[in-house]
Amino acid sequence: MTEAPQSAGPNGGAPARHTPGTPCWVSLMAHQVAATEAFYGELFGWEFRPGPQQLGPYVRALLDGHEVAGIGQLPPDRRLPVAWTPYLASDDVDLTAETVRLCGGTLGVGPLDAAEAGRLAIGSDPSGAVFGVWQAGTHQGTGVSGVPGTPVWNELVTYEAATVAKFYETLFGYEERRSTADGLDELTLCLDGRPVAGVRGLGPSLPRDRGPHWTTYFEVADTDAALSRVVALGGHVLDPAHDTDRGRTATVTDPEGARFALLQRRR
Repeated sequence: MTEAPQSAGPNGGAPARHTPGTPCWVSLMAHQVAATEAFYGELFGWEFRPGPQQLGPYVRALLDGHEVAGIGQLPPDRRLPVAWTPYLASDDVDLTAETVRLCGGTLGVGPLDAAEAGRLAIGSDPSGAVFGVWQAGTHQGTGVSGVPGTPVWNELVTYEAATVAKFYETLFGYEERRSTADGLDELTLCLDGRPVAGVRGLGPSLPRDRGPHWTTYFEVADTDAALSRVVALGGHVLDPAHDTDRGRTATVTDPEGARFALLQRRR
């Protein structure tokens, strides 16, 4: 895993308005929203309340009253993957969407308004990895960080890191920090010297059935205990718990197959 950031909201504090390019929200599209709520509610202690319905039924997950993520209903007539999607903050989602097109990406949704909450677009980079763009209105994005049950990191897994990183650098002006480890095709995207996301190139070892994709890491107090809860709740372990330079991590899926990672950070 490439470099993980320090908490944007130490001791569970709410972050300020997100700098453009910062991952500011994560959203999951699922087939069975009620069952999905039950899984993540038990795993992370989330509660739920209705959110904007422009793209269909949608709820926001809350932790101690702070919004941390969204879960939406997949249209039954469309064969779309069940997956977590990170949203990157923008001051002008229409301009960002146009830049996506000009730089070889594609737009699948929007730009469109999500009531008074903000304006969004969902697209894919030139390698095919899906991501969202969020221009905040009344909804700034994730309202708390640095505590278990909150998104802590987002990482793009792709074929080759440098080429696709240039796409995101053009969109948001990221600085690039290369890994110094021999044989690893990894880099960190930074804003004002602060790490905000990782890019990892796997070359031909990237699974063909998955393709390039973003992975969201959620903070947990104990990775091994969280893994046991995932399995007990009907999820699956893809990559067992192991230690990295940033903490103990594992990759799992929920009962519908949405992939995400768990991270118990080093203190």
